[in-house]
Amino acid sequence: QVQLVESGGGLVQAGGSLRLSCAASGTIFSIDVMGWYRQAPGKQRELVAKIRSGGSTNYAESVKGRFSISRDNTKNTVYLQMNSLKPDDTALYYCYVNARFEFWGQGTQVTVSS
Repeated sequence: QVQLVESGGGLVQAGGSLRLSCAASGTIFSIDVMGWYRQAPGKQRELVAKIRSGGSTNYAESVKGRFSISRDNTKNTVYLQMNSLKPDDTALYYCYVNARFEFWGQGTQVTVSS
C-alpha cells in the first residue's frame, strides 16, 4: 500500500550533478529507513546511501564525498544529491523505503557520459 515515485534521473556529463527525489505515498504507518540502491548493467544491485529517521547516514565507499542523502519527513521524501558524477555511476537507481516492510520504486535511469 506504499507507492514510491522517483524523479530526477537523466543524462549528465562527467563531473556534473544530478538530484534524485523519491516521494512515498499511500498507507504509511511510519518510515524508518529511506535510501537509494543502484544497478548497473552486468553488476549486482548495490546500496548507494541510506538515511534513518534519526538522521544517521551510510554511504557506499565509491560515493563518499560526492553524494549526499537527505530526507523531508513531513513530505515522506528522500533526496540524493549526486555531485562529481562519473561514468561508473551510470545505473538504474532505485528508491526504497522501510515502513513496516520494504518498498521499492521502479527505478530512474542515471546516465553519465564521458
